[in-house]
Amino acid sequence: MIRHLTAVDGLVSAALGLDDPLGSGVKPLSPTERTETYWAAAYQPPTRAVREPWRDQGHTLVRTVSFAGRGVGEISVPYGGFALPLRDALLERAFECWVHGGDIAKAVDYPHEPPSAPHLHRLIDLAVRLLPATLAGRRRAGLAAPARGLVAAGSPGRSLHLEVEGKGGGDWYIALDSPAAVGSPDHAVARVALDGVEFCRLVAGHVPPVEAAAGQEGDREAINDVLTAAASLSRL
Repeated sequence: MIRHLTAVDGLVSAALGLDDPLGSGVKPLSPTERTETYWAAAYQPPTRAVREPWRDQGHTLVRTVSFAGRGVGEISVPYGGFALPLRDALLERAFECWVHGGDIAKAVDYPHEPPSAPHLHRLIDLAVRLLPATLAGRRRAGLAAPARGLVAAGSPGRSLHLEVEGKGGGDWYIALDSPAAVGSPDHAVARVALDGVEFCRLVAGHVPPVEAAAGQEGDREAINDVLTAAASLSRL
């Protein structure tokens, strides 16, 4: 897990002009491909020494961003097929650290609490913002139902109401047919209700889509597509 985090953090490092743990001149790779490349080249078997380079890398990232000045949050971080602004890349990094920290804590029977409610809300919001483009990608690959109601960019379109309960909760309206459309309560065709931590577990691939939602109503096809797209955001 720590080698995976190190490899993915290298995307942010490279975007900031810092050293990439995979070395210089590496061709663009997805996070999963980077992880597999790093695993293959690393010393085996892994020891506790893998933690120190990752901690140093993390401190350098935080220090660099802290002193980078205005506009640093807009720097583009490529993820192999898509890109995130740095402010979202750091949220994505926080999500991975929490989820994989929980994986490690579970393995050694150590307590591991979720983030505070405001922080959890931001992590949920990032995942929700990624869903329309993820749905579109799955549709192109034949993994989701065809679009039913394309609208002009920026216009409200067919939507799913995601009602997240508990810590970090809120209401989101996810555009179903195009990333360029705007989610709208007036155009909602389905509703899904689930707990905030459970939604994050779904996004992390820790919960099957069929078991995630506490409540569902409306267009079953849309519900299945959104829950499956959320689960597909997971890398490892």
